[in-house]
Amino acid sequence: MGTEHSKNEERRSMVFLRKGPKLPAWEDALLSGKEPKSLLKRGLRYVSLSLIMKGMTSTPDFLWGLPEVQKLNLSRNQLVVIPPSLGKLDRLVVLNLGGNSLKCLPKEIGLLRNLKVLFVNMNCLTEVPAELSLCRKLEVLSLSHNCISQLPLSFTDLTSLRKLNLSNNRFVQIPLCVFALRSLDFLHLGSNRLENIAESVQYLVNLQIFIVENNNIRTLPRSLCFITTLELLNVDYNAIQTLPDDLYLLRRLPRIAWNPMDKGLHIAHNPLSRPLPEVVEGGLDVLFNYLRGKKEHN
Repeated sequence: MGTEHSKNEERRSMVFLRKGPKLPAWEDALLSGKEPKSLLKRGLRYVSLSLIMKGMTSTPDFLWGLPEVQKLNLSRNQLVVIPPSLGKLDRLVVLNLGGNSLKCLPKEIGLLRNLKVLFVNMNCLTEVPAELSLCRKLEVLSLSHNCISQLPLSFTDLTSLRKLNLSNNRFVQIPLCVFALRSLDFLHLGSNRLENIAESVQYLVNLQIFIVENNNIRTLPRSLCFITTLELLNVDYNAIQTLPDDLYLLRRLPRIAWNPMDKGLHIAHNPLSRPLPEVVEGGLDVLFNYLRGKKEHN
């Protein structure tokens, strides 16, 4: 009698398990006996693996046994930590860790010597390991939407870096190491706590897009006017009252811009002293002529 009752309970348990929540795709692939390598996609250029939006709170162990992967997307999960085993994936070219709950990155990230693109945006980072500067091939780095207030000085070694997004963090000043990144053509520092832009900004001689909107900047340095490669300069939502007379040297700025995506000079929502508001309303040519004439009379 007792044995029969036990069998019935076991059957009910099995039915319950079968009706349980569906397993995530990556876990299901393992449990059904498939090789983890079956998840890899082999494109013309890269071997890639996407585990985006899988509800993961930790990385699956099989991941570190796939050294051939070159593009790895772990974004939009609930990852709290990336283990040191990350260093085993030394063929990685693109790594996306955005949209997780990471508080730090492992030092072993410095072993990814082929890494060119790294997204760690929308996490909980307060600092970045100095070892990241060992990734000398890095060209694109997004650290936006974190809690970072400084960068390691060793970042000066990232000489191949072209695009750097540090927006929505806690920077009070632009990190000194940034001014050594001469290959930068895109720099985003919007929505921080910046109070000024150092004169050293002039060393970013290849900069085309510079965004510092939504900060506490009161004046623009004269040296900014010597970055003649600039095509988009966004200083919207600051505390700027005056503009440097040499601003007219930025001849690649095509217009006064209002749409955030447009190239040009974005200067809206600043307490500009008169007559600048009226001059700006006339367009960029009117503004530049006004500043040029003002300089000639001084």
